[in-house]
This record gives sequence, structure tokens and C-alpha cells, in this order.
Amino acid sequence: MTRFRVSAVVALLIGLLLAYFVWSTQANPDSKYRFKLGLDLAGGTELVYKADMSQIPSGERSDALSALHGVIERRVNLFGVAEPLVQTERANTLYGITDDRLIVELPGVTDIKAAVKALGETPTLDFRLPEIGIVGTTTQIIGFVSTGLTGRYVSSATLGFGSGATSGLTAPEVILNFNSEGAQLFEKITRENIGKQLAIFLDGQPISAPVIQEVISGGQATITGQFTSLEARDLVRNLNFGALPVPIELESSSAVGPTLGVEAISAGVVAGIIGFAIVAFFMIAWYRLPGLVAVIALTEYLVLMLAVIKVIPVTLTASGIAALIITLGMAVDANVLISERMKEELRAGKNPREAVHIGFARAWTAIRDGHLTMIISGAILFWLGTSIIQGFAFVFVLGILASFISAVTLSRVFLLAIVPEEERGALKFLLGSGFRKN
Repeated sequence: MTRFRVSAVVALLIGLLLAYFVWSTQANPDSKYRFKLGLDLAGGTELVYKADMSQIPSGERSDALSALHGVIERRVNLFGVAEPLVQTERANTLYGITDDRLIVELPGVTDIKAAVKALGETPTLDFRLPEIGIVGTTTQIIGFVSTGLTGRYVSSATLGFGSGATSGLTAPEVILNFNSEGAQLFEKITRENIGKQLAIFLDGQPISAPVIQEVISGGQATITGQFTSLEARDLVRNLNFGALPVPIELESSSAVGPTLGVEAISAGVVAGIIGFAIVAFFMIAWYRLPGLVAVIALTEYLVLMLAVIKVIPVTLTASGIAALIITLGMAVDANVLISERMKEELRAGKNPREAVHIGFARAWTAIRDGHLTMIISGAILFWLGTSIIQGFAFVFVLGILASFISAVTLSRVFLLAIVPEEERGALKFLLGSGFRKN
């Protein structure tokens, strides 16, 4: 019994420390462990963009969408938006066409125009070769075709100064450094097109069209457009923020006021408190001592879940709060199974400690299977669901794991720490349940 009592004291101390961590970090407005609130709770702006994949080969569209996600995420972060959420989505239309979308959530940002402007400043960069055709009796450039070398392959950009082609004066230029894949593609393009122009387009407009004189290896290219120093500096800045690998078009925008978020938080907290109070009253009134132990274990479960949500951190949404409340019910269900099994063993004549051991052993299979099926369900929801469903599923799975620890480990340790070998005095009543005396 001493071993279980020591374990119970340690568990209680850990619970108190976690409770202090949750309270102190939330009370400190500068703490990095404050709850991260989603758009529906904090208020803010949601922007939905459609990605133009018409120039991207079908086999590369998934990679392009992933690259677009990374660029926009860096762009939003560099603009100082608090806790942004950037997601990509591939949806099939009724006509079998796949639409690639980018969903940007900016909690705390209510100025939609400013948010759109911040993202719209990111340039689209690509390299194109001239398309030759006969116009009348002369051969002319009738257009430019994509080479596949775009801003997605740019790793960095720097500002330099070189001699102007006509004036001989020092002129600003932008030096691009490609990643390993881009360096190979750039070398291939220059090798196969010596003597031709390689036009550089920024946001669909040609800014430079140098002639390829030789094979260029090493993964570096120079843009020598008609830049002022300020324009070249801004271009370098934007390219380092991330050039868009594909063009995007704003499909929709919406703003969520902070008042709605406050109301959602308040409603969720009130629902959680009322639900926990009712559960605690029922458990103690019906299962007495095991019910009280279950309530203590459930309290530690909640503290653990809140601490995990803060540390990971999980962006908390209204659906996440709902998932947390639902998993509380799973934890209660496990404790009910254990209490009922213990009651059966006591009625069969087992002593209290033996009843606790056997009760947990017999309830284990049902608890394990119930939690496992819930984890599988949560994993499927996360895999196939939209962003709202994924937020619910993630908190749901975390809650199921935490409730499993609460029911199987904490409740068992607490009971074995206080239940003696012999059933004497008031213990017989305390270990009973319902309206029976034992």
C-alpha cells in the first residue's frame, strides 16, 4: 500500500503543478503558453484563394500546392500576424475538374483590405523562352512559353550593382540563387537554348530578356531590368519573402468579429463547468468513494489536457472545445465500468483491495476496445475531414488518450492508496453504490 500511496501523492503533486502552469501562463499576457485561439474564437479574417494550376503538369500539382502553402505561410508570418493558419484544399467540382484552394486564417486581423494587400504583394516569378512565328514575310517573336522554372525554385535573392548595358553607369540588379533542383533546370535550359532570349516575367509582365551566351551552372541568375535602387531593393525583399510558385486569385473573404468569439468562449466554458459539475455530482452520489476518486482523476485529466493544448500548441476552436467536453464523457464511462466491476467483486465476497485489482482487470478489455475504436474514428475524421473537422478530431484523439490514462492509471492508484484489506466500519457503505447500503 505504501508504494501506491507514494504514487498517489506524486500524481497529485504533478496535477497541482500542471494546474498552476495552466493558470499562471494564462494570467500572464506575455506568456508564449497562452491558449492559441482559432478564428472562430479570436475573431479575424479568412481569405480563400484559388490557385491557377493551368501551367503546371498534373504530376507536379501536389508539389506546387505544397510549395505555395510554404510561401504564403512565410509571407504571413513575416507580416507579424498572430497565430496565422494556412491550409491547402483540393476539391473536385461537379464536372470532374479539380480546384486547388488556399485558405488563410488571420486571427485578430479585421481589416480585410490590408490582409489582401499584404498577401498580394508577393510576386509571381517565372522564366520563359520566345516562341518564333512568321508574321507576313518576316520571322518574329509572337509570344513566350514557360520553361517550368518559376519562383518555387528560388532559395534567395540579393541586391547587386553592375554596369548598365547602354549607359555604362552602375545599375541595380537582382541576383537569384536557385535551390539544387532549380540549378539543374536552369543549367539545362541555358545549355539547350544558347543564342536565344530567356525572358524573366514578374507578375505576368516581362522585366528582362537577356540572351543566353553560354551554359550557366552553379544555380545563379541575374535580373537586370530597368530598376531604380528602391524597386530593386523591394523586389529582393519580396523574393526573399517568397515568390509564388503559381498565380492565386482571391475567391472570397470574410471577417469574424471578436464579439462572436468572446461569446463562443463564454458558452463553451459555461457548458464545460456545468457538465463537469453534473458528472461529478452523479459520480459521488451514486458511486460514493470510487466516484470521488473518479472525480479527482477526471480533474487531473482536464488539467493534463489543458496543459498539453498549451504546450503543443493546439489552436483551440469551438469544435475543439466540443471535442474536449465529449472526451470527458469517455473518461466517465471508463470509471463507471470499473466501479461496476468492483461492486460485483465485493458482492461476491472479495475483500476491498482484491475487488479493486480484479475490477480493473475485468474492465480493462472493454475500456481498451472502447478507446481504441474512438481513436480509429478520430484518425479517420482527421484524415478525411476539412479543417474544422480536423481540429475537432485532433483534440478528440488527444482527449481519448488522456482519458485512458486517467481511468486506467490514476483511478487505480488513488483507490489502492486508500482502500484497506478489510471491509470494516463505514467502508462498506463508501464502496457501495446507488441507493443500497452496500
